Amino acid sequence: MFSNGSVKVDGPLKGVRVLDWTVWQFGPVSTSMMADMGADVIKIESLDGDSGRGLWRASSLTMDLGGGRNAYFETTNRGKRGMAINFKTERGREIVYKLVKNADVFVQNFRQGVAERLGMSYEKLSEINPMLVYGSANGYGPKGPDSHLPSFDGCGQARSGLMMSASDPKAEYPTRVTQGVSDQIGAIMLCQGVLAALVCKHIQGKGQKVETSHLSANMWLQGMGMTMSLLNNGRSFQSYDREAPTNPLSNLYKASDGKCIQMMHLQPDPYWEPLARVLGLEHLIDDPRFSDMAARAENSAELVKIIDGVFATKTVDEWDQALRASEVDFIYAKVQSVEELEQDPQVIANDYITEFEHPVLGSVKMCNHPNIYSETPAGIWREAPELGQHTEEILIDELGYDWDDIQELREAGAIL
Repeated sequence: MFSNGSVKVDGPLKGVRVLDWTVWQFGPVSTSMMADMGADVIKIESLDGDSGRGLWRASSLTMDLGGGRNAYFETTNRGKRGMAINFKTERGREIVYKLVKNADVFVQNFRQGVAERLGMSYEKLSEINPMLVYGSANGYGPKGPDSHLPSFDGCGQARSGLMMSASDPKAEYPTRVTQGVSDQIGAIMLCQGVLAALVCKHIQGKGQKVETSHLSANMWLQGMGMTMSLLNNGRSFQSYDREAPTNPLSNLYKASDGKCIQMMHLQPDPYWEPLARVLGLEHLIDDPRFSDMAARAENSAELVKIIDGVFATKTVDEWDQALRASEVDFIYAKVQSVEELEQDPQVIANDYITEFEHPVLGSVKMCNHPNIYSETPAGIWREAPELGQHTEEILIDELGYDWDDIQELREAGAIL
């Protein structure tokens, strides 16, 4: 269990200072990953706060956790210190410029033109700190006719083709994947880009701007299939057809309890005979309709119906036990909901869901940082900040302001 008061933060980004001027999910998740890795992330919000603080519902989930805490904001901003600064005032901008002098990274995800208008462009900040790594996230890329347009998660899924890739070909409407996956992969790619630029800074002595978009990140999420299609002169990479797949041994099957198993035997011939025996289909092993991959592909609809009938005779756990009992390591997984992951023995063993002692909410569980480092552990070591929680602390302890200065800044409307 991680605790914000007792754990010594010693992650791979220890010593890196990140200034986080981001909102919603795309930008904040990228910097929360950096915080997990030990970076000192200072979240800089406007005086009325990140819009994510006001989100009251996400799909079927309510966001209010009590104690003035919001599940969305807690998730996307864990591990950070917080300041509330009015960028529209000269005194407010001066504070940020002082922070930039000793920062390694600055990240923002506002629409094109906002950072420039408020004096926070890469050009301006790199004059103050030429070695700065400046991360920028947007909807559709920094160039082109739509570079200025706003974007949220569903827009990224729609324009990038992800929505169509996730959809059943027989569905009337395309499927939108839940939980903000477009924002999430965008955040991961932005974090990856910033880390690469930090390596470049260390080795080549260069600061630079890193730009990621919903469009680019979601295209890259599908990059293998997209590139294979391009290499085939644009031939479509079709959605999976469960009832007549090219490879029935790489397919989804439903058990008697309504739960499913996803098989993934991409080289199916060595698995056909042992799988047929586990399924009680020994009589089909030498059947010319199913004897090799080509024959099974030609007769896939017929074989799927047969396997469907067999799978319907046992529960998913019974099939799991039967497949595990074989001497062959079959390649498959039970289909689980997100809610079931908390009880998954692999999730438990690897601490993929970890407990965290929150100062307001008490002991809570969160999805942990995805990577495991042998020498510099990453994890959740601090809750998301209250609005402006560390403003005075940072101004006095790190920037040399005194209490008279703070009073003047408040009177000028520069800080909360």
